[in-house]
Amino acid sequence: MSLKKLIVFGVMAAYLYTLTFDIFMTNIFRIPSPMVLGLLLTLFVKAPMQPFAYYKETALIIVAMFLYDIVGQGDYTGFFASVIVVVTCALYFNYFVGLNRQRFNTSVIVVFAVLSLSMMIMVLDHIYPGIIDPLRSRMLDDQVKQSPAGLAITQFTFGYQVAAFTAFVFVLTFTFRLHVVIKILAFCICVVCLYLGMNRSAFVSFTGAVVVFLFIYYRFKAVVFVAAAALMCFAIYTYFLKDNLDSKNNILTKNEAKQANDYNRADMALENLKVYADYPFGLIFYGKSWEEVTYRNPLFTFGLSSHNAYLMFFTYLGPFLSLGLLGAIYYRIVRLFRETIKHIRLKPNALLLPLFFSFIAISLNALSHNAWLISADGPTLFLYFAILQSAKITENEHSEATVDEQIISEMA
Repeated sequence: MSLKKLIVFGVMAAYLYTLTFDIFMTNIFRIPSPMVLGLLLTLFVKAPMQPFAYYKETALIIVAMFLYDIVGQGDYTGFFASVIVVVTCALYFNYFVGLNRQRFNTSVIVVFAVLSLSMMIMVLDHIYPGIIDPLRSRMLDDQVKQSPAGLAITQFTFGYQVAAFTAFVFVLTFTFRLHVVIKILAFCICVVCLYLGMNRSAFVSFTGAVVVFLFIYYRFKAVVFVAAAALMCFAIYTYFLKDNLDSKNNILTKNEAKQANDYNRADMALENLKVYADYPFGLIFYGKSWEEVTYRNPLFTFGLSSHNAYLMFFTYLGPFLSLGLLGAIYYRIVRLFRETIKHIRLKPNALLLPLFFSFIAISLNALSHNAWLISADGPTLFLYFAILQSAKITENEHSEATVDEQIISEMA
């Protein structure tokens, strides 16, 4: 490998690392790292898409951020930081990745490689917290707030990582038609990561995404796979997890802890709906902030949100703006998903489908947390643009193949 390729790969890996783990400005580097690394990658453009393909998506996301962050919450710093991350990610896919299939595949491999690293660190954090927590701080260049977790400041942030990773790995083993032993091994890895990952919402999101995938992929035969998966989960828990791993640090004991009742998502969503009922057109139209309308509510003390990204967006912007923006932002994703599942077993869709269901899992996880696409959450943002870019690359390859066939027929 030439020196230039090593440099390009190094900068690309560094950018994807900062994007995946939401590293913006750290204690040492007081500059927006995604922007700097992204600009460096523009020096190595190979097969860009011309003109820029993501004007509409980028503009819609920025408008949604402006209304939510600045108009709704007065968070100027968060808004400008999120804009930098979103614009840089769009530029990365449009220009650096472009129509180059190799760069696209490498980007996906790097992102899920660093996520797998985060999973390993999470497992080790259960065993050697005194060693791993300082290592986490050094790798993130920030002070970690919750443990055990992987390469994330909090367990809530790590939930997005484990939801994306497990859904991707599970679906990948089916779409690439790997051996049944590898499928079982991958499923066991997913269960262990979810069990130790301290995120009940990630487990629910993974379950929802993979069940939908199995029923789309196998139709009624999926009942057998779901039943087998349930039996495997029971066996893994009974004969391995229960006796060999720390019973104090898993999603089951977390659910039984006293603190679990303090963050009951159903109760918080119900109270949020009561707030919305008082301000049906959205808080921004009444000139109200979240703290002003929840100060009497014990569930939302100290500015605590309802931990539902979509419901909070709906509460701030009201039904018309929120649903309109969400429909416009997700329109192409939904359309591509419908087209892809019509040809779900075709080889060109083998990588696109794991990306789709990873995005579905991480989007479901946002029903219980604050981070999502509009807040420029790293894994969510990567998956969003990766799905759009994959479709464009495939379309370009089909066009080139059609042209080649025409040339060959004319020569014949």
